[in-house]
Formats: sequence, structure tokens, C-alpha cells
Amino acid sequence: MMESGVPLCSTCGEQLGLNSNGEVFVACHECNLPICKSCFDYEIKEGRSSCFRCGAPYEENATIADVETEVSANHSTMASHLNNMQDVGLHTRNISSVSTLDSEFNDESGNPIWKNRVESWKDKKNKKKKAARKLAKEAQIPPAQQMEENQQPGDAAQPLSRVIPIPKSQISPYRAVIIMRLIVLGLFFNYRVTHPVDSAFGLWLVSVICEIWFAVSWVLDQFPKWSPINRETYIERLSERYEREGEPSELAAVDFFVSTVDPLKEPPLITANTVLSILAIDYPVDKVSCYVSDDGAAMLTFESLVETAEFARKWVPFCKKFSVEPRAPEFYFSQKIDYLKDKVQPSFVKERRAMKRDYEEYKVRVNALVAKAQKTPEEGWTMQDGTPWPGNNTRDHPGMIQVFLGHSGAHDIEGNELPRLVYVSREKRPGYQHHKKAGAENALVRVSAILTNAPYILNLDCDHYVNNSKAVREAMCFMMDPQVGRDVCYVQFPQRFDGIDRSDRYANRNIVFFDVNMKGLDGIQGPVYVGTGCVFYRQALYGYGPPSLPSLPKASSCCSSCGICCCCCRPKKPTKDLSEVYRDSKREDLNAAIFNLREIDNYDEHERSLLMSQMSFEKTFGMSSVFIESTLMEYGGVAESSNPSLLIKEAIQVISCGYEEKTAWGKEIGWIYGSVTEDILTGFKMHCRGWRSIYCMPLRPAFKGSAPINLSDRLHQVLRWALGSVEIFLSRHCPLWYGFGGGRLKWLQRMAYINTIVYPFTSLPLIAYCTLPAICLLTGKFIIPTLSNIASVWFLGLFISIILTSVLELRWSGVSIEDLWRNEQFWVIGGVSAHLFAVFQGFLKMVAGLDTNFTVTAKSSEDGDFGELYVFKWTTVLIPPTSLLILNMVGVVAGFSDALNKGYEAWGPLFGKVFFAFWVILHLYPFLKGLMGRQNRTPTIVVLWSVLLASVFSLIWVKINPFVSKEDTTTVQGCISIDC
Repeated sequence: MMESGVPLCSTCGEQLGLNSNGEVFVACHECNLPICKSCFDYEIKEGRSSCFRCGAPYEENATIADVETEVSANHSTMASHLNNMQDVGLHTRNISSVSTLDSEFNDESGNPIWKNRVESWKDKKNKKKKAARKLAKEAQIPPAQQMEENQQPGDAAQPLSRVIPIPKSQISPYRAVIIMRLIVLGLFFNYRVTHPVDSAFGLWLVSVICEIWFAVSWVLDQFPKWSPINRETYIERLSERYEREGEPSELAAVDFFVSTVDPLKEPPLITANTVLSILAIDYPVDKVSCYVSDDGAAMLTFESLVETAEFARKWVPFCKKFSVEPRAPEFYFSQKIDYLKDKVQPSFVKERRAMKRDYEEYKVRVNALVAKAQKTPEEGWTMQDGTPWPGNNTRDHPGMIQVFLGHSGAHDIEGNELPRLVYVSREKRPGYQHHKKAGAENALVRVSAILTNAPYILNLDCDHYVNNSKAVREAMCFMMDPQVGRDVCYVQFPQRFDGIDRSDRYANRNIVFFDVNMKGLDGIQGPVYVGTGCVFYRQALYGYGPPSLPSLPKASSCCSSCGICCCCCRPKKPTKDLSEVYRDSKREDLNAAIFNLREIDNYDEHERSLLMSQMSFEKTFGMSSVFIESTLMEYGGVAESSNPSLLIKEAIQVISCGYEEKTAWGKEIGWIYGSVTEDILTGFKMHCRGWRSIYCMPLRPAFKGSAPINLSDRLHQVLRWALGSVEIFLSRHCPLWYGFGGGRLKWLQRMAYINTIVYPFTSLPLIAYCTLPAICLLTGKFIIPTLSNIASVWFLGLFISIILTSVLELRWSGVSIEDLWRNEQFWVIGGVSAHLFAVFQGFLKMVAGLDTNFTVTAKSSEDGDFGELYVFKWTTVLIPPTSLLILNMVGVVAGFSDALNKGYEAWGPLFGKVFFAFWVILHLYPFLKGLMGRQNRTPTIVVLWSVLLASVFSLIWVKINPFVSKEDTTTVQGCISIDC
């Protein structure tokens, strides 16, 4: 609040000012309506001659132009800011703060008595026409990003990024081979279907069905990679355009989200390194805010953030002074490189040693907190002031917010301002659905909108630190580029990982997905959202459509591009479908008014139509008028007159456990609920609205994280992803039928999303197909008849096309053949284990309501490099691949035994059967190594069981001799009984 005590305007939130007599300006003497002179003049200009609160006519002397006196320097600054915002088409309401109004200007429910001032439809329509003509000549720059008029035209015309297409010498042969493979597949299936194997009809039928499914899966995976692209950014141009020397930075603000749940499973030191890397990022400090979501309400997390905030006062200036990389201290000090390279300051070595010592002392303090938290006191945790910790009951506790650093917080040791650091733990009560990570992210969206309201959001997992301090600038090269960023909902960075063995035995790096599939999607409508390392445009999370969407048809509203019918034609009443249509219409047409519901009787028909829009906003976003106001501020920001304490109270309200009830949160806006892989759903909804995404791959990886490297943990990670895909397949958001109405999702993009939700079902035909070789070897039958010359050509052509496709894909993507082979191996391993369990678990959960969890029992491992790689954790997911390995090995032994018994003519048919059996065994070889443990140290139990099983099966085989018929046995025995 202002110190002068002058009342605030109920419309714009500014002080009323004084009239020519030196008295506080009063517009209506009947109800003393608090409205400033500027807003009053606007009302008169719009033809409203009566008070919108009591209905009494304004007095004539109130309309006389008075000289308004500014009562404080702050008001003068704000007034000039409002005028600037109005010049570029933004409303004064868009930067006012509802939380700062006194209680006397609020109704009983706490809603402010104010309404939005909207321009007339004709003026708005004319402005749109002028803007359209201007856009046809040159790229239109968003108001918050406009350059000054004296900027040189050459600088404005330079793009901040460019698309680098794959050379035709690489992409054209690749596409030709894809078409050739498609044709060969058709001829191959024509032969397979028209040449059944009568002696093994069941095996033949199963094999054909499996092969058809594999072909469909290949098509879904291959064609979204039809037009891959690379991108290049120009960070220097970004700085030249938005960071002029001697002027405040015009770069857009960014809110960072870091989510954590259990500090005993997600070590606080790892989370702290992520937070420190964010606070030290190469970006203006007043543009960075870091929000840490503690969904476990753990006092350990809170206390570790206290220590982290204190250490950041030393770490941040050190990083920026010497430009160190990465800016996570744990990973910076553990680098095995020459840290003196490119360092010229004489004091660097001394300060680095001192900083390393400070960090080690900081680690000791955090480790002491972790050790203390291992055993919870019976009476619960107690804070330093003696009060009980509010989160002692993790399932029943109030919401908590604590601001550690920021504009009014501590500065660094050099006296410079630090980015804001905010601790958030949303309220949890029994009987409420909290939606895990997606619910926590949505709580952060609302809290950040009230406290900082940055136009962009970057979310990271607690174990993904900032590896490239210029990562945000890389993203802003797309978001703030007027030619590119208008329709971009998010910029996705690839995931890179530390601590993985060099051979990447279980394909933890996902190189093929991030370096091949995502580049292909970038050439269509953009990459999918992968859950972390992503910069969002906040308005896209609110469910709005991109600005470039075409105008709505006249049939749906009286105006071709207005989402609210009564904004321009009063007689017509909005239809039921219109409330759904306007959320997807142009962003500028959604800037509807917010009114006090108690004043409805005083509004005319035009104003009542806008009031209907207010009701729709509350049903969509919830009952916080402050948050609703922030959603309409396209370029973010909060009012300078905001009262921090009142904003904190409002932020506590929006993280209450019942806030999302009967709203669109998790359904249409924010992170979408309904799947454990909320990332796929969230990105899919945005693409369905017409947005596009960007894939950014800087030379230095933007973010790095940790990945589970032992077999069991890796399979359970894959199980969770596959389960999320099955849940989406069984939901209303399934890409097979969702989002066709708007026609905004491109077909190849839809094909990619279909592939992401049907791939777990490949486990069923894959299990069957991997079993066929062993069955063929044990029964002496085969799934393929005797090949003719033409059939041999089709089989050979199919194998050649598969090889050529892979080779050409490696050529344009730069992926190594080892990465491709590891990806192929783990596709089989995951398909016959985790994906299979995900399918059954998904159906049990979605159909029968049963939530099945597969527990993992951990065993100790030896210390050393990659010691966790050799940890063996038995789990039920390991049963199917283990069975397949044993079955195929036994089949190979049986096949060779049978060939030895039958003679030379049996070796020809044996070759095809053994080839397919070895195909299965080679793909499962990493799984076999995981079962055996550390290299060259096979457990004794494995050796004993292997010898025992081999001996038993050999004896049984000799006794049964299954490939010799009873008639042959009788003949042999008769021959033996006769003395020949």
C-alpha cells in the first residue's frame, strides 16, 4: 500500500489523485465510488453517464476537467508505465494488483469491486486490420518485445535462429529406401499370406499376425522421421537486440520449477545442486525466479534449502566472475579436465580452492541434516523457534510458502541482487486427489503467476542440473524471435545423463530417440514434451490457442473472430458451445472483463455478457481473481504497488487442496491429469490446439541428469513410461480419436503420438515371435515353407532394405552404430518384460480399478566405478525374458541334437531355425549379462544351475528322442532283434 493513505481506484488499482481544490477526487457522491479521474473520463467517453455501483447519475461538475496531482513518485512512475502499456494495446487492468486493495474496497467474498475497461469493437477491429496490413509487410514484434524506434532496420531484420535442413544427398536416398522398403513389405506379405505352411498352420498364422503388427509399428515410427531438421541459434544477436548497453535488459522473465517428493530417495544435495545451477545461470537476476516444490512436506528439504540459499551468496558471484561450467558445484569440482583452461585471472586458483573448501563444508552440513532425518522423533519435527513442523503428517498438512532470496531478500557477498528462491509445499488433506507430479506442477503455475508471473516457465526434475549456463538464452532465441515464437508453446531440450557406463548396456541415454526421432518431429509440428528440460510459454499452459489461428466462422458467433458473442452484438446470447470455442480462439479476443458478481443488477445487457465471461473464467481457473487477472497478462509481470504479504496469502489460497475442484485444471489447462506420463498428455493437448514446439540442441548439453543404470531399476523406469502410454490409450485423450475436430494436429504428428501410446502392446506379438524359434526347434516344424527363387528375392530385399534404412539414418543423424544396436537390443528386452507388465497393469487399473505395484528388493553391491551397474534386484518383471532365454537355449541344443541324429539332410532346415533363435539370444544378451552380475565373476549359483539344467535336459532328450516316430522306433528295434 502507498504510505500516503489515499484510496485506490477500484478499476485500475492506482491512487485516486486530487482535484483542482486539493481534495480527493470523487466521481459519485451517492456511494463514494473509488474511481480515479482517468478511469472516470474513460467512462464518460464511452457514454456511461451513471455510476456502475449504485446507478446514480454522475454530477455535471464531476465531468469538468480537473488537474490531477500526483501524490508520490511511485505513482508517477506507475502512471507513465500504464500509459506506455496502453500505447501498445494492453489494458491498465492487466498490471493492477487485486491483492493490494483495502478491505473497504472488497465485497464480502473478498472479490475486488472493479471491472475491465474494453475498447469499442470498431476500434479493436480497425486496429486488427492495421496490424494485419503491417504484418503482411514485415514481421510483427509482440508489444513486450518491441524494439525502440531508433533501432537500426538491419538489426531488426536479422533472425535469432535458423533451420538447417538435412542435405539432399543424405535425405533423398533415405526417403527412397523407405519407399522401397514399403513396397518390398507389401510383396513380402503377399507371399507370406498366399503360401501357408499346412504342416504347422498354427505357428504360421501366429508368425504372420506378429509380422503384420511389426510392420504397422515400423510405419508409425518411420514416417514421422520423413523431414528431419537441425536448428542453429544466434545468442549474440539476442543480446544485441534486448540487452543494450546502459539500458535495462528487455529479455523476458523465466520462472524455474524444480519438483521433489522424498528427500531420502531424492538426495537433498542433488536437489541443491540443481537449484544452485539455476541461481547462477547466465541471465539477468531480476528475470529469474526458482520455485522448489516439496510434495513430501519434508523438513529436511526445507532446511537444506536454507543452507543452499546461504551458500548461493558465495557460489553465484564466483560462477559469474570466472564463467565456470557447469554451475552445479558437485559436478564442477568432480570434472576430470584442466580447469585452468581459458582462465586468465591471477586470483582464480586461490578463489577456486577457497570455494571448494566452502562447498565441502556446505556438504558436511547438508549430510548432517540427512543423517539427522533418518529417524523421525515420536513427537515429530520441531523448527528452530520451537513450533512443530507443519508437514509432520505428509498426507494432512497446510500449504507452505517461504521466500528465501529475491528483491527483498539476502544479497550475495559482493552486494549484488540474487534471483528469487521460493519454497512451496501445497496443502494436502485426506479424501482429496492430489495427482502426484502433475498436481504439484499446476500448484507451482498458480503460485508463480501471483508472485512473479513470468511469461515463460522452465521445469526441471530435481536431478537435472543446468549444464549450460546459456540454455535459457538458447530458448529465448526461439521464443522472443517475432518470426518464430508467435506459435511456439514450448522449447524442448534433449536429455543427457551423467554416470552411465561407456557401453550404455541398457540404452539409458536414449540416443536414438533424442537424436533421430525428435529431429524428425521438429520438422513436422515439433517434438513431444518429455517431462523435464522444457521452456513453456505460460499462455499455452492456460489453454489458449496460438495467435495465428484463423478467425472463428460467422456461424459460431456474430463476429468472425470474437470468441464472446456479446462483445460486439448485444441481442444474441452466447451458446453453450461458444464457451468451448473461445478458449481456442485468438488470444487477443480472450481478454474479457472480470466483474464483481454482486453488481450484476446494475449492468446493462452489454456488460452482463461480459459478466458471463467472468463466470466462465472462474469455472476454468478457479476462484482467485488475482490469478485470473494474471492469466490475461500475455507478457507477464505484477504490479509495482503489489503488497508482498497479501500476495503470499493469495498464493497460499491457490495451493489449497480444494482449489482445483470443479475447474479445468488438469483437464484443459496446466499439466494434464489421467496418466503417470503427464508429459505426453500435456504436449499433445497443446499440439491439438494448433501450437508448435521447437527442438533445441546446443553444442554444450543444456541440462544433465542421472539415470538408473542397473537392470531392474531401468526396467521399472520403462514400466512406468509404458504404463502411462496404456493409460492414455484407454482414456478420452487417445490420439486415435481425440482432437480431430479442430484439424490443427498434423497427420504425421498424430502418427507419432499414436506410436507413443501403442508401442507397449507390441510386447504381445514380440513375446510370441521370440517363442517361435524355440518351438520350431523342439517340434521340427518351421513357419516358412520351402523358398522358391522369387520368395528368396523378397526375403533378401527385405533384409537389405532394413539394413540400408538403418545405415542412411545413421548417416544424417550422426548416431553411432553401437547406439543403434543398443537401442534395438533394449527394445526387445523392454518389450518382453516391462511393456508386457504395463499392458496388464494398465488394463487392471483402468478397467477393474486395481492398482498393482511391482516391488523391487535391493541387494548390496560393491563399491567402485559403476558399481550400481552390477546390482542385482530380483523382480517379477525379469521372469518373461529369463524364460525366453532358457527356452531358446534349450531349443538350440535340441535342434543340434536332432540334426546329429538325422544326418546331413537335417542341417539345411536347421539353419533357419537356429538363425532366429540366435537373433533372440543376441538381443537378450545385455539382459543375460545383467543376470550374471559383474564381468568375469559369474555367481557360483548360476554355474551350478546351468550345469544341472543342461544335464537334466540332455538325459531327458536322449530318453524321449521326440523326433523319431513310433513306427521308426519299432523298425529299429526289430532290426536290432534280428542278427543282420
